[in-house]
Amino acid sequence: MLPYLARRVAALGLVLLAVSVVVFAILRLIPGDPAALIAGVDARPEEVERLRVALGLDQPTYVQYGRYLGRVLTGDLGRSLRSQQPVADDLASRFAASLLLASVSLAVALVVGLPAGVTAAVWRGTAWDTAMTTVSVLGASMPTFWFGLILIGFFSVRLGWLPTSGYGGMAYIVLPAVTLGAFSVASIARTARSCMLDALGYDYVRTARAKGLRENVVVGKHALKNALIPLVAVVGLQFGYLIGASAVTETVFTWPGVGLLLVDAIKHRDLPVIQGAVLLVAASFAFVNLLVDLLYATLDPRIRLT
Repeated sequence: MLPYLARRVAALGLVLLAVSVVVFAILRLIPGDPAALIAGVDARPEEVERLRVALGLDQPTYVQYGRYLGRVLTGDLGRSLRSQQPVADDLASRFAASLLLASVSLAVALVVGLPAGVTAAVWRGTAWDTAMTTVSVLGASMPTFWFGLILIGFFSVRLGWLPTSGYGGMAYIVLPAVTLGAFSVASIARTARSCMLDALGYDYVRTARAKGLRENVVVGKHALKNALIPLVAVVGLQFGYLIGASAVTETVFTWPGVGLLLVDAIKHRDLPVIQGAVLLVAASFAFVNLLVDLLYATLDPRIRLT
């Protein structure tokens, strides 16, 4: 176990290093001068140049990256070019909101998607199975921002039941969580149906039926328990996806998470914030994948981590 963890942690470090290189290079290739954006349209050229020197933007790209990497290794993600606040502090204050939104969205996806997929497999070939398959395809292809605006228009504007945006009590998280979780509902439902169909075809399930056990016992005790094991990996990946893909939802609902911070930073070319946010999302996704592998090995004794 320990050698496996050591290799995975080393691989995680290499992944984050590659992410930092790619993001750093892409941001430097985008047209525009961050110093000019910060200084404003009325700033004189010499003022912009002094700001570029102060921010270290006049140095060669490899020098800028070397300094950036050195700071990151010590836990310093730099300061925001706009607010001059430490990027790590900004991300820490926003990450809790993103984590809450992702957790509630995953809970919504599980509550809706898991029963839908299981029942579709049990009643394979029926109208319910066809309906669930159709809804899953529609949910996977539906644009997040469009679905969010539809929910706002109906539940907030027309009915007045829920707030349109903001961050506060549980009422504020309902629409963002449903919007963000819609794609995961479709993915979990399709995966649950596939895993359940496989489990229902196993020999021990046919044996249980041959013994005369009730169908609910066969499904709940024998088939479902084994169908859930491969579903763990999908659920873990969905959680990582929800953390990283929340930018659109957070923007639509003005949810103060990392995604909204990233969108604002992109609009203003706040390079340190963009780099820090992308690194945080990448690290979160990789960490969730590691936890999923460990949990999968715990649930299935046939899996050995070597």
